[in-house]
Amino acid sequence: MSQVSSSRQVPRWRDLEPFLRPRPVERDAVRRRLSRCLSVDDVERLARRRVPGAVWDYVAGGSDSELAMRRNGAAFDRIELMPTTFGQVAAPDTSATLLGRSAAAPIVLAPTGYTRLSHHTGERAAAVAAEQAGLPYTLSTYATTSITDVARAAPGGRNWFQVYLMKDRAVTRAHLDEAREQGYEALVLTIDTTVTGMKRKGKQNGFAIPPQLTARTMAGMARHPGWVADILTTQPLRFATFSEGSAHARWGMSNELREQEIRPADITWLREEWGGPVVVKGVQSVVDAVAAVGAGADAIVLSNHGGRQLDRAPVPFELLPAVVEAVAGRAEVYVDSGVRSGGDVVAAVALGATGVMVGRAYLYGLMVGGQRGVTHVLDVLTDEMRRAMGMLGTPTLAHLTPEHARLRDR
Repeated sequence: MSQVSSSRQVPRWRDLEPFLRPRPVERDAVRRRLSRCLSVDDVERLARRRVPGAVWDYVAGGSDSELAMRRNGAAFDRIELMPTTFGQVAAPDTSATLLGRSAAAPIVLAPTGYTRLSHHTGERAAAVAAEQAGLPYTLSTYATTSITDVARAAPGGRNWFQVYLMKDRAVTRAHLDEAREQGYEALVLTIDTTVTGMKRKGKQNGFAIPPQLTARTMAGMARHPGWVADILTTQPLRFATFSEGSAHARWGMSNELREQEIRPADITWLREEWGGPVVVKGVQSVVDAVAAVGAGADAIVLSNHGGRQLDRAPVPFELLPAVVEAVAGRAEVYVDSGVRSGGDVVAAVALGATGVMVGRAYLYGLMVGGQRGVTHVLDVLTDEMRRAMGMLGTPTLAHLTPEHARLRDR
């Protein structure tokens, strides 16, 4: 049997040179950090090192045993996308129509309270990143930046305002008036916070706003001097949508002052007061979805608050097909709680969702790099969407159907 032989030679410099070129040194620390992040998982791992432990536990943690939070992620892990070998497309279009207006992708930045804890630029940075990405941003009632200041930071953005109904309706009306004056597009009424879920980690850490200087929190802060310096040298942390000194702006007062008996009639009242689109967030059953739409909701968000409220709550993604069928096109249907990739977004749309909301994912980006970090996460999600849609053979979102995604039994 013949054998193949090869001759050897001493390598010449011109042969080695292409392999020995060093990578350019990136002097911008934020760009260097973000360049290593190819997924939301990568961003999350890096984010954990950027903030004190108490802040991390508040953002990344869930309620009680965190079972609902784990189930949210596990449901998306069960997704199986069905590619089309013959018919793949090279440049799919991720644009969507959300509340009657075009968006670059079917993604809405969810309301997140106390956002400046993650990075001192907080809500402003998230709103500007959303504006530049062509996506809606939702400001929380418990934001650390005011309604007006966010509108000034992102005057061309699609700003939505998340509202908690207060027992004193004058407080809610004041929020609506300011949001209307500042050009906010829609209201997002959260209905799943009759009481606040038990965040065990936060309780153990003594989490509060402003941060409480216990021995444990001080030890955590000492390991993050940059974070501490930013917090101490910028605008004081407070609940900025309420007037300074208001009882509503005090930590721990939310359960006492918030409406705890929300009914469908409250949706109707809010729509009449607002005069614009109303989105109802925190829907966790077909019955409540139908009731919300019947009361005048333009859209609903299937959400268990990211596993931060009722532990063992239904998994929103698993409810999606039944709710879409029950609503029957009378309102838009969004889903949140566990969305971490463009593949998750594609699967949600394939199963009937108008779009998704993301919260923790962009907060991780904020921790890593402020506004640029949020932009990076949004870019990752949309890039992942394009790749998935290309391999599925779906040139637009309208081409996504239940044939393209299914939930495996395990």
